[in-house]
Amino acid sequence: MKKIALIYMGGTFGCVGEPLAPMPEEQFLPQLKHILPLSQKIDCFKAPSVKDSSACTAIDWLKLAQYIQSLQQQDYQHFVVIHGTDTLSYAAAILAQFLQQSCSVILTGSQYPLLNVQGDNTREFTDAIDNLNTALDQVLKVPTGVYLSFYHQVFHARTAVKVHSTALDAFCGLKLDHPIPSNIDTSTPIQLSHLEKAKNLNIINLMLLPIEQQQFSQNLQHLLTSPPHFLILQAYGVGNLAVNKEIITLLQKLKQHGCIVILSSQVPFGGLDQRYAVSQWIQESQILVSDALSQADLYAKILKIYLQYPSSEQWYDHWYAQST
Repeated sequence: MKKIALIYMGGTFGCVGEPLAPMPEEQFLPQLKHILPLSQKIDCFKAPSVKDSSACTAIDWLKLAQYIQSLQQQDYQHFVVIHGTDTLSYAAAILAQFLQQSCSVILTGSQYPLLNVQGDNTREFTDAIDNLNTALDQVLKVPTGVYLSFYHQVFHARTAVKVHSTALDAFCGLKLDHPIPSNIDTSTPIQLSHLEKAKNLNIINLMLLPIEQQQFSQNLQHLLTSPPHFLILQAYGVGNLAVNKEIITLLQKLKQHGCIVILSSQVPFGGLDQRYAVSQWIQESQILVSDALSQADLYAKILKIYLQYPSSEQWYDHWYAQST
């Protein structure tokens, strides 16, 4: 019988009380074991970081990837991760980037806790059990890779997006019957140096709103005083963004100051128009175009290339070489 490593990382799934608060994992894990199907061999583990997912950062997800890699050395090849829903898509995308097809991983969570207010029995109404059972069942069936499961559905991790804050059907993305490009990269072993470097990663995301170009120029000028490593410009539709000569010059200056500017879209699906991606102003501005499958996937790609290469020039030069 194939064994499954079930890793608990916190979230609403493990909360109790009124108002909701996390049950300490040493108390929650024994309760979790009571509801696991007896027909499967499942071993429960505590993630290196157990916290509210809104507080998670790249370091927490890199530690999770590192922990999964350590369990792979103990002959585990099937993993289910319980995680909070706020940043569930980001966790999934990062695991997909760093683990690739080295094992089978499904991340899930819930909109309602598993346990009742007292924490001594399962909640009368909860989606936690269904979501967990779907993940446990599917992780033995899916091709190797990383996926996100929610509300009886399984999505490719790199495409998953949270689309509703409270509904049970809270996520969407490309399902298993819709193939996505397969990355030829192998998994990336997580080192202590990766964890240390990730602490310094600085990304600013600007979702552009209809303001005058003069105001947009001023915003870019302010960023020049202390530029981030990466600036994401979420434009309209297929990447539409009105610019002028001053804006182009400021974008060039940001690159000169070590800031890589990436054009993406506010629209979750469909990608950028490739004809637009080679337009003259983009080439002149020396900005990059996102080829990611979601906002979380873009974040994961930025993190990986930031950890792989030491300089902004190399991040820029290797961006499209990292494409799938």
